[in-house]
Amino acid sequence: MIKANPRLPTQVKLVEVGPRDGLQNESVAIDASTKVELVDRLTDAGLSYIETGSFVSPKWVPQMATSSDVFAQIRRNPKVTYAALTPNLQGLQAAIAAGADEVAIFGAASQSFSQKNINCSIDESLERFHDVVELAKQHDLKIRGYVSCVLGCPYEGDIAPEKVAEVARALFAMGCYEISLGDTIGVGTPHKVQEMLVAVNKYIPMDKLAVHFHDTYGQALANIYTALNMGISVIDSSVAGLGGCPYAKGASGNVATEDVVYLLDGLGIDHGINFDLLLKAGWFISDKLERPAISKVSNAMRAK
Repeated sequence: MIKANPRLPTQVKLVEVGPRDGLQNESVAIDASTKVELVDRLTDAGLSYIETGSFVSPKWVPQMATSSDVFAQIRRNPKVTYAALTPNLQGLQAAIAAGADEVAIFGAASQSFSQKNINCSIDESLERFHDVVELAKQHDLKIRGYVSCVLGCPYEGDIAPEKVAEVARALFAMGCYEISLGDTIGVGTPHKVQEMLVAVNKYIPMDKLAVHFHDTYGQALANIYTALNMGISVIDSSVAGLGGCPYAKGASGNVATEDVVYLLDGLGIDHGINFDLLLKAGWFISDKLERPAISKVSNAMRAK
């Protein structure tokens, strides 16, 4: 019998980003009722944290224009956190009105990506978030922080681990309870993941960090395994592998939740998710999009 690796966590929390980060880049309009059913199916599957929508300008992200409707219609489970991305005060106020349980803000470790994505420098973006964080605190809302381009940028190439640590440290000091480190264009490899996490861990404990990998070059699961061995126990993933980045040419979807669950099962790590219901949720949204899931596990299981 294979002994469990003592360095691996015994339990992992999956942050499901499919309904927001996954669907926001779809070119075909998806109605609110479809998004509601997806969130409800993910709830039934046992996901404890679901990024349900984003309160950004519909001019820039039209797919998220129905986020208020989605929050109003989902079948809420008190054990589940239904979160929203809120890039500014107006977005936060809309999230509060919609009843979001938690909010997220985002910065980038790349100056060029920050300018292209949110039209301001890294320092300017962080400065803008102070008012957002203060209002969230007044409403007793927890704030999660994202850092984009932690392992590479479509405009600048490699990103220094120290720059990632600097931005993560600023968000953490501002009041974000957890920092999700995102390989936005999916170029990272295990060694780079190690270097980046070591740099960030100088300022932030591992139990306050999460990882968010895209699978552009097929490295996401290897990178997740590396992160698990370093003490990370929170992983962002997207059902059916939905998602990409509109500002990063060639960036494919987030790592698929189905693939991550299969990996965790193989490692004997508890995650609390009903695999059959998760698969069905992925097949549901894939059928709506009229294409196969971007998940090897999902497609293998459906072919049985």
